[in-house]
Amino acid sequence: MYIDGVNLPDPSTERELADLLAEADRAHLGVTPKGAATKQDWGNPPSRACFYLSTAKLNRVLEHAWADMTVTVEAGCTFGVLQATLAEHGQRLTADPLWPEKATVGGMLATNDTGALRLMYGGLRDLIIGITLALPDGTLAKSGGKVVKNVAGYDLMKLATGALGTLGVITQATFRVYPLPRESRSFTARFSNPAAAGEFVVRVLAEPLAITSMQVRGSEVDILIEGTQAGIAAQHKRIREFGKAEPSDASIFEARQKLWDKPGAIAKISVVPSKIAEFASADAVFQATGIGWMRVSGGLAALRSRVVAAGGSLNVLRPDANDPVDAWGETSALGLMKAVKRQFDPHGTLNPGRFVGGI
Repeated sequence: MYIDGVNLPDPSTERELADLLAEADRAHLGVTPKGAATKQDWGNPPSRACFYLSTAKLNRVLEHAWADMTVTVEAGCTFGVLQATLAEHGQRLTADPLWPEKATVGGMLATNDTGALRLMYGGLRDLIIGITLALPDGTLAKSGGKVVKNVAGYDLMKLATGALGTLGVITQATFRVYPLPRESRSFTARFSNPAAAGEFVVRVLAEPLAITSMQVRGSEVDILIEGTQAGIAAQHKRIREFGKAEPSDASIFEARQKLWDKPGAIAKISVVPSKIAEFASADAVFQATGIGWMRVSGGLAALRSRVVAAGGSLNVLRPDANDPVDAWGETSALGLMKAVKRQFDPHGTLNPGRFVGGI
């Protein structure tokens, strides 16, 4: 970070980070929290010049209470390192963010990047049970705890998750973790059109099945089932009553990430599961929960109108200079969001202009 003509080293403790942030806030400088920068272009461009405040040196797994099935980790730790540490005791954090070997825990939380495991385990707001935030005034605010049953205190965990670093800089987090699965199998069901694929998803979701992940790629539906061999076989047999689901490679669940391999804007779309078929295409990957990612070449405004008409929302993750639109669109909660922003960051120091409504 660079302040007042002096190059400062990346902070190596929470206190150092909080002090640097407070110094920037007093000087009315813009600050952008930075992990591995895998999602640094998400959201609108900053409304004024910002300095990067890196969490690179806050990269430790602080405590893995494997018997309690919790882990506390610093924000700059990569997801890949965290998973490798948890695997030593046969456990995992049940999220699957983009670019997992590079993405940091803080960036994953700030962007609310969960992935297809959400169907079984919920999103990051369901997995996080404790958090520490460095606020612009230098306060290190803590919420939650290190045990799954702890619900005391103001719920900063859910508030900071998905806030794009506009309320505070995440310095550490505590998560509930789960055992590694004994077995896992992937299957793909192929249909003649997206409508048939969407109907299949709705029918499978209505069944009392323990499916780990399910995603739609155009006219194809991918399913991940974990458990015992007998349990997987029984569920596969039931699923085949609705469509011919044949074995496939688990790498198919990396399809979302591959959307970034080609030019074009990337939009995140949220609709109810029954509406997935209306937007499914070869350039889109939808989770069965109704959250999808689409590569778009032109027509973002028109696509957003269609999504909103279907009762959903569209955010632009990767912009297209030839098709400029606001990254977030309109929301009825903007007044409340601005009020919360004023409470946490009254000078607009953190990521100015990047979030909803220019927050």
